[in-house]
Amino acid sequence: MTDKRIVLTTTNSEGEAAKIARHLVEHGLAACVNIVPQVTSVYRWKDKVEAAREWVLMIKTTASLFGQVRQAIADLHSYELPECVCLTIEDGSPDYLQWIAESVSAEE
Repeated sequence: MTDKRIVLTTTNSEGEAAKIARHLVEHGLAACVNIVPQVTSVYRWKDKVEAAREWVLMIKTTASLFGQVRQAIADLHSYELPECVCLTIEDGSPDYLQWIAESVSAEE
């Protein structure tokens, strides 16, 4: 297991996805954010089943920065309850994992 993480969130627009992604990378909280366009999400919200077009953000970061990533998502997001889940990267290319480590620089 590594200390590298993938954080997932969704947004309701490409503009909001880009704003969050750029903030995270510019502030050294993420090495990279992939934006996956226009997925369909089906979910339960306030006792109703809803469906919406969303953009998925796959955020590459470290375990120690997850709290700051979570806070930035909460601060920048338009949703009342934005998705924010953190997945452990069990293993990967050593060079890529090192690049993640070298690319994040926010004070922890």
